[in-house]
This record gives sequence, C-alpha cells and structure tokens, in this order.
Amino acid sequence: MSQLLQGKTALITGGSQGIGKAIALLFAEEGADIAIVYVGNRDRAAETAAMIEEKGRKVKTYYYDISSFEESKKAVDEVLADFGGIDILVNNAGITRDGLALSMKEQDFDAVINVNLKGTFHMIHHTYRQFMKKRAGKIINMASVVGITGNAGQANYSASKAGVIGLTKTIAKELASRHVNCNAIAPGFIQTDMTAVLSDDVKKSMAEAIPLRRMGLPEDIAKTALYLASGLSDYVTGEVIKVDGGMCM
Repeated sequence: MSQLLQGKTALITGGSQGIGKAIALLFAEEGADIAIVYVGNRDRAAETAAMIEEKGRKVKTYYYDISSFEESKKAVDEVLADFGGIDILVNNAGITRDGLALSMKEQDFDAVINVNLKGTFHMIHHTYRQFMKKRAGKIINMASVVGITGNAGQANYSASKAGVIGLTKTIAKELASRHVNCNAIAPGFIQTDMTAVLSDDVKKSMAEAIPLRRMGLPEDIAKTALYLASGLSDYVTGEVIKVDGGMCM
C-alpha cells in the first residue's frame, strides 16, 4: 500500500506533544521523515522521537524558540543540513495567556503574538527561499476558530490567530506560481494540555455547544493536516479549514 508522504521531510513546530505530536506520528506512518522544533519538555520530545523511530522513519528534535528570528533561522538551517531539504512545514507551535483586555498585561499580549504569529512568520521567512528553489511544497499554519469569531478573554490569542489567517492567504498568493501551497487549519475545542486544566463542568458545557456533541481529538486535526500535506490537496491553497465539530458554521 502506497504512503501519502513517502520520501518527504516534514518540519513541525511544537511537535513534541498535543496536536503537533499527533501530526508527527501520522505523517511518519505515511512515510515522512520528521524534524521537530520545540521549547517544551525534553523528555516528551524524546518520547515522541522514539515513537517515530519505531515506525522506521528518520527523526531529529531541535530545541529552539521560534519567537526569536535568530533562533528560528538556526533551527531551519540545521534541519536543512540534516535532512537535505524541507517538503512540508507545519507551523503548530502556540501559547495562550488568557484574560480580559481591560486587565491583560502588555507582556502577555506580546508573548502570544510573538509565538503564534511572529513565530509562524519566522519559520515561513526562513524556509521561503528553499521552497521557491524546489518549486514545490506544502505550508500548513495552525489558526483557530477564535481567529474567525473572536472570543472573550482571548484578545491576544484571537488576534494572533486572525493574523495567521491573513498571513496564510498572503503567502499562498506569493508562492502559488512556484507550486507551493499554503493553507491553515482552524481547530475548535480540542483535547490537549491547554484544555485539560478546565473543570469537568466547563468541558461538558463546551461539548454541549458543539453540534457533534464532543470535543475534538488531536488526531482529528492530524488527519486534516495529512490531507493538506499530501498530493490530495494540490489544487487547494489559501484556505482555512475549520475542524470544530460544526461549532463555527
């Protein structure tokens, strides 16, 4: 049985856990070698890498802060040196610092913008030239439904994800002539470490607000990412695909 990503190399930010981990594992199952850029728990990154190795794929982890222009360049340079090229870029790394706009501290606003939006730009900027030279590639940016609808208490996060959507469409237009596709995924409520801290009552009320009556799984996002990373989506670019159980129709 042929694999959708056979012979490809995927660079995934925030790939050591949660949605990023699910994407990395699924991509590996479909034949891709995996480069993981992260700033989280080193043990988790090593665990994810070991799981990918068990699937017979090449994998390396890189501890770099993508909110830094310089560190993100070092990460990309090392991946290019180690793997010889990048076919798929998944900008998944993201943080939250929730609070009402009235009381939100400037550093909390800046931190979220720096990782979620600027970090995505940094990774695209540093891989842009090699995508142009290859005249092929897939860029997948992680947005959010709150980047479309807004959400009380998340001025910084909503703004960052709305920015990611605008960035996605711009890069799609810039790179289309080079046969590089750039799309975004907008997850709804997904079961990750970010939502694990919520109370059972809150999670129950969230699920009841979703037409499919459940929170999403990281694997739900990974399947959409696989579609966008593979040849199945060669005629799709500049799109934002909501994966939210029908929450944001």
